[in-house]
Amino acid sequence: MITRLKTIKLDNIGMTASTLCAIHCAAVPIFFTSLPLLGLGFLANPWVEWIMIIIALVVGISSIGNSFFKEHHRILPLALLIAGFVTIIVGHLFTTGWLEAIIVPAGGITIALAHFVNYKYAGTCKAGGSFFHIKHAHPHDEQQAA
Repeated sequence: MITRLKTIKLDNIGMTASTLCAIHCAAVPIFFTSLPLLGLGFLANPWVEWIMIIIALVVGISSIGNSFFKEHHRILPLALLIAGFVTIIVGHLFTTGWLEAIIVPAGGITIALAHFVNYKYAGTCKAGGSFFHIKHAHPHDEQQAA
């Protein structure tokens, strides 16, 4: 069972990794010719990209899936995660050139946003009606504890 602290860490890892993935996907086409000169030619390898996608998928499912089923039960982080991965897969398999350099990073940013929303939802008060009602002491919490 993944504890809340581990879920928070996974969300932080997911936000960071997804943002780095988006930067990688946007920068590699621009710096493609100079990567080998810098000893970074391996970054343009498709295997590196697919390994990054698989790692992001595992982290996303672990973090967002656990929070969805055990804590907040809100669909938005899960929907953003799925939309981000579909965008990345479509971008890699069905587009090329400059269009791929726009679509794939957009998917990475969407996954980072999914982790951010999940992070916020997992720390919200269940009694609040607002979008991100941060946890704090409520009179009903003290009554339930008694």
